[in-house]
Amino acid sequence: MKLHQVPTPAYIIDEARLEKNLKILAKVQEEAGCKVLLAQKAYSLYATYPLISQYLSGTTASGLYEARLGREEFGGEVHVFAPAFKDSDIDQVLEVSDHIVFNSERQLRQHLEKCRAAGISVGLRINPEHSTQGDHALYDPCAPGSRFGVTLDKVSPELVSLVDGLHFHTLCEQDADDLAATLKVVEDKFGGYLHQVKWLNMGGGHHVTREGYQLDLLISEIKRIKETYNLEVYIEPGEAIALNAGYLATEVLDIVENGIETLILDASATCHMPDVLEMPYRPTLRDGFEAGEKAHTYRLSSNTCLTGDVIGDYSFENPVEIGDRLYFEDMAIYSFVKNNTFNGIGLPSLYLMKEDGDCQLIKAFGYEDFKGRLS
Repeated sequence: MKLHQVPTPAYIIDEARLEKNLKILAKVQEEAGCKVLLAQKAYSLYATYPLISQYLSGTTASGLYEARLGREEFGGEVHVFAPAFKDSDIDQVLEVSDHIVFNSERQLRQHLEKCRAAGISVGLRINPEHSTQGDHALYDPCAPGSRFGVTLDKVSPELVSLVDGLHFHTLCEQDADDLAATLKVVEDKFGGYLHQVKWLNMGGGHHVTREGYQLDLLISEIKRIKETYNLEVYIEPGEAIALNAGYLATEVLDIVENGIETLILDASATCHMPDVLEMPYRPTLRDGFEAGEKAHTYRLSSNTCLTGDVIGDYSFENPVEIGDRLYFEDMAIYSFVKNNTFNGIGLPSLYLMKEDGDCQLIKAFGYEDFKGRLS
């Protein structure tokens, strides 16, 4: 079926746009001589892993389940980081991992012997204490009091001698100039230790596939680090993998008038695109404009009982009517990996749109998916 025929609500992954992003990331891999990994926390639609694995070197995971998914469905290298690992999980994590990064000296020493026995490459996350995200403390691993990574005052040559690599992750939807600024601080503080290790993982948050991203700067910085310290470099973007490669299709169920006309949709911010409320941000809407920019302005909301389940205010050139379809864009990342069934709202189906515009159903969800999570 074509996009306009897909039952709503539904997430639709645009395969052509996905592959366009992958080709850019593959260029980085080739020209910089690094390895690019898919951060599954942002995008885990494993139906597309056969395509992604043609371009990237492996996956990163935030725990056991993502590590298993990467091993079972993607192949390549599997890297795992978590703030802490449960003793009951660590053996299973090691069975499916190639690299494991610890967040603290305590966690490292607690699990080191098992890692070595399993032949796992071991890393330690460092915190350069250099913020580049302005006021967005919610997404700043270098904010004061951050629980992520070991600061310089807690690092010693003996501690670094226990690991194969170092890891930092400080960016969020940022350009290469922020990485360059961060690398300067990392080198000033931890440069001596970089000569001791075999690899450096620069984490995620690199908005590589965004229009205007400074690709040449990213490549040159990675090459410089490789040559200066004679080590292997990894980056693990999540958002860049599927940036602008997905849509959320929804239908207008009703229009409520109370000072402003509110469209009641069968898609929900809190259930189907929670970052709209958590970040917060206003998602791009096809044929939608800023409030007041066009003749007809509406508030877009959902069919839940949460008063604040509001997506935002948009204007349109023509009046919107009940039964009309709307398409939110850039809905491949941090959407279905975070969605939920609050209020008994159903999960959107998953579709893959081929290059010719045909949409193929990957999976549909129903009542049993809601009920099965509760008992």
